[in-house]
Amino acid sequence: MIISASRRTDIPAYFGRWFMKRIEEGYFYTVNPFNQNQVRGFSLLREDVDAIIFWTKNPEPFLPYLDFLNARGYAYYFLYTINDYPSLFEPGLPDIEHRVDTFRNLSRRISRQRVIWRYDPIIISSLTPVDYHLERIEKLSEMLNGYTRRVIISFLDFYGKVKKRLIRIEGQQGITFRDIRGDLFREELFDFAREFVRIVKSKGMHVQSCAEAVDLDQCGIIHGSCVDEDLIRNLFAVKKTFGRDNHQRRNCMCARSVDLGMYDTCRAGCIYCYANLNEKKVKSNLKIHSSASPLLIGKLDGSIEIISEDFSRTEADSQLKLF
Repeated sequence: MIISASRRTDIPAYFGRWFMKRIEEGYFYTVNPFNQNQVRGFSLLREDVDAIIFWTKNPEPFLPYLDFLNARGYAYYFLYTINDYPSLFEPGLPDIEHRVDTFRNLSRRISRQRVIWRYDPIIISSLTPVDYHLERIEKLSEMLNGYTRRVIISFLDFYGKVKKRLIRIEGQQGITFRDIRGDLFREELFDFAREFVRIVKSKGMHVQSCAEAVDLDQCGIIHGSCVDEDLIRNLFAVKKTFGRDNHQRRNCMCARSVDLGMYDTCRAGCIYCYANLNEKKVKSNLKIHSSASPLLIGKLDGSIEIISEDFSRTEADSQLKLF
């Protein structure tokens, strides 16, 4: 079983203590985001976990826990997002130099193969045009030279909740946004992608895209997977076949995993976040977070069966009341 920690929130940045309590107790509960009364339990025992994939923008608070995971033999790697956007776009993050230093420290500790740089989402706007990104990529790839082998990119998706935020910013700040994947911008997109590849390739990195329908193969960017079955096999000598995760977006090529996070819990406040509805909802949820609960948010009235291995099998979800 692969554990995703987490597409829905930043576990290393904000919930490390809770996660390690779950490791100690050997299980966690997760709530169906579309039906709050459907709760399932999953094992976190070492013998049941093939790999843990950490998604984060700031893993520094989590670094003290790595020795504990290592001593117990857990296999894991990090997907570390570093964009270097204006604070308007990412208001809750440490400064870029601090995040790069953390990236380097993490890479030194666990190897550059196990720290993957995510440069995403790529936001093309009047404040962050194509040249802005190329300048940042030049700077960041130099700073991360020798500390990672792979860069994963994606472009901003204009989901409903994200679009509302952007419209508000357009009205307040006069900033305009556009989707460079549109037909009218196709040649500009290809030129940008080729230059992106040229820059990072010179630093020993290769580029993959994440859940993108647009084909950038001709530019040197292949369709990739963040929860990467081949990488897990190579890094950790795992021989299982996990299959593709059909619960993700149509163009996502990730292997099947169990996500232990919950939406509306990340405090970073990024304007492009699809996992948060609004700040009010996040604050409300965090008030009922307990590091002692098997759930990230709230508690349960009752207990449920813990699934240890074949999490793809069909079975009725437990109907429990959250409070």
